[in-house]
Amino acid sequence: MSEAARSLLQRWGASFRKGTDFDSWGQLVEAIDEYQILARHLQKEAQSQHNNLEFTEDQKKTIAKIATCLELRSAALQSTQSQDEFKLEDLKKLEPILKNILTYNKEFPFDVQPVPLRKILAPGEEEHLEFEEDDEEGGAGAGSPNSFPARVPGANKGTLLPRLPSEPGMTLLTITIEKIGLKDAGQCIDPYITVSVKDLNGIDLTPVQDTPVALRKEDTYVHFNVDIEIQKHIERLTKGAAIFFEFKHYKPKKRFTSTKCFAFMEMDEIKPGAIVIELYKKPTDFKRKKLQLLTKKPLYLHLHQTLHKE
Repeated sequence: MSEAARSLLQRWGASFRKGTDFDSWGQLVEAIDEYQILARHLQKEAQSQHNNLEFTEDQKKTIAKIATCLELRSAALQSTQSQDEFKLEDLKKLEPILKNILTYNKEFPFDVQPVPLRKILAPGEEEHLEFEEDDEEGGAGAGSPNSFPARVPGANKGTLLPRLPSEPGMTLLTITIEKIGLKDAGQCIDPYITVSVKDLNGIDLTPVQDTPVALRKEDTYVHFNVDIEIQKHIERLTKGAAIFFEFKHYKPKKRFTSTKCFAFMEMDEIKPGAIVIELYKKPTDFKRKKLQLLTKKPLYLHLHQTLHKE
């Protein structure tokens, strides 16, 4: 085994144990975050066209199946019905498989499939891919304009997190994403929004959350009507922080999920009630230094804010 492969497997193993430790301690927000980060890393390696790290095609399939199981456990933790859809004990069975992936030759213990032919990209990662952009000219690719196939197991639920416990004198923020205006809204496949809170340097201040796939498309709007619970009390956000909303959709021709545009809300815009914010062209500029409007048309992201304070 090369040093690079050994180091990668050690990092994966440490991340896996960190997630299951959080899970067993009941720290579900942290567990979900760890599972999703590791799942993205595993999916990326499994779908890599370059075999720099000695993984065979069968090993890549096993890695992808482990990623699917991480997504399933993450989705189970977020389910209001039951957290037993994919049990922690089941997930723990996969740790030795991941650790010994280069020598593992048995049948995978669970009947799951790798995420097919789609690159699951971490927030902002698609900015490093080729940029030929056909969105503004209309056309996100083929497919029924009103069908929303699931991105990954559990994607219809998104990766939204519950509201934090209240604290005396502290304020929590719920943002309802109502709809987004786009001239080619009907052509967007599998649309969803990634929500993150960043400081002035673009560093995450809270876990990143994905909405479920959009409810419906109508004229020039994609409708979500979904609540996002910001995972930090407003008083604890650093000066200059901003809340980002990245609108993403699937591009069949390129076989990956791409950011179409983004919007953001700064701290002085946090106030109860409705707000509409402008849309900007990708790549997402978390440092807010080179902003370019997506369109001159009056199309915006429509939000509603609710503040909770004891």
